[in-house]
Amino acid sequence: MLLLDTNVYINRAAGRLAAPLRDLIDKALLFHCSVSLAELTVGVANADPSRSGWAALRDHYTELFDSIPASRVVTPDAQVWLDAGVIAGTLARTQGFQPYQRKECLNDALIFLTAAKAGIPVLTSNRDEFDLIQQVAPEGKFVHY
Repeated sequence: MLLLDTNVYINRAAGRLAAPLRDLIDKALLFHCSVSLAELTVGVANADPSRSGWAALRDHYTELFDSIPASRVVTPDAQVWLDAGVIAGTLARTQGFQPYQRKECLNDALIFLTAAKAGIPVLTSNRDEFDLIQQVAPEGKFVHY
């Protein structure tokens, strides 16, 4: 079982995942966090529709979203939101994060804690931030690639 971080979807769509990692993802029981899916939709909606590859981008993510069973989507509850806010605020203060980093940290903490609550490790290429989050919330796990 794995819960995919947003960067996994993006790197897979861009063809930047090594074959063994693609095989692992294809064979794993995958779960998806509503936070990651929202981050992806922001990216698609923010993309310029006049750009040459926009229709393919839109179609790729539309097919992806349509393929995800509702039973495999996990969503942060009220307690996860509160805990993620404390973690993101603490890390922003102690690490000197810039405003954009605070938002990214909040989203990553939401993903991490939602996965932890479900007992699923997060697959991510973002080791630095997930390592910081795990130091504050050791009950969660992540797999870095």
